[in-house]
Amino acid sequence: MEVLVTGGAGYIGSHTCVELLNRGYDVVVVDNFSNSQNESLNRVQEITGRSFKIYNVDLLNREGLEEVFHKNSIEAVIHFAGFKSVNSSIKKPLSYYHNNVTGSIILFETMIKFNVKKIVFSSSATVYGLPKIVPITEEAPLRATNPYGRTKIIIEEMLKDLYAADSNWSIVILRYFNPVGAHKSGNLGEHPNKKPSNLMPYISRVALNKFDKLLIYGNDYPTKDGTGIRDYIHINDLSIGHLKALEKIETQNGVSIYNLGTGKGYSVLDIIKEFERSSGKKIPFKFTKRRPGDIPICYASVEKASQELNWIANKDIKSICEDEWRWQVNISN
Repeated sequence: MEVLVTGGAGYIGSHTCVELLNRGYDVVVVDNFSNSQNESLNRVQEITGRSFKIYNVDLLNREGLEEVFHKNSIEAVIHFAGFKSVNSSIKKPLSYYHNNVTGSIILFETMIKFNVKKIVFSSSATVYGLPKIVPITEEAPLRATNPYGRTKIIIEEMLKDLYAADSNWSIVILRYFNPVGAHKSGNLGEHPNKKPSNLMPYISRVALNKFDKLLIYGNDYPTKDGTGIRDYIHINDLSIGHLKALEKIETQNGVSIYNLGTGKGYSVLDIIKEFERSSGKKIPFKFTKRRPGDIPICYASVEKASQELNWIANKDIKSICEDEWRWQVNISN
């Protein structure tokens, strides 16, 4: 089966490509490399021993995207491509709506043109906004607090409408929580082109003395230590979740939605302490004001994915920190 992976050079996309290739799928990657590197895909090939097609194409480039479909026998799509910073989306909302929503519309229209109606969509726990109850189930109200999250809601609704109009569609929407960690080989991990906005690569760079200190945004949340609590899921567990979703869309039509998380919440200070244990490095930090759009507590209910996808996260925070540190040391040498 040939699978198109949009945003395949990104953090989650590249790790998912590893799992796809190891399971025998043929992979076609589309990426504009705006916040990713071709080097990640070279590493995927090294890890798996398999080659695959790579196209430097933006989803907003309809002609370029159609050419990719024309040249390949694509049967399903895993859609990762999109801007992903909450803070940036608040500063540049129209950029996020144009890139994420319009890009998705062009992708879906191209899929229809080439009669490809199987898709796994990369959504986010940000769609839930400020939850009234945790753990968060898939039935919780959708009320994103930032433009990034709202783009995910809009795309989810578009996919539901596509199925309502044509029951031949097979769609899985994955709402994942906080992906972290790296491939166990130490040869693949998160490597953003810009200054990292996510916690784990930021901590890692402080440990490597690339930054003086970690900025912690808020220490006055209603949590055990005042810092935000999140559900941190190992990138390997997350990638396997996409394979399970792909297996589902291969066999049945409809729209299914699943949380991918661990069902456990850890504070920023919890993560710092565990990373210090795993790396042997002290992480200096400084508290600063909350970021707009951030929420106090967010972790998943994972029963639905366990029951319907036969998927569960297996790696703990210790494994996450060890794998992340191995990767960061590797790329710094």
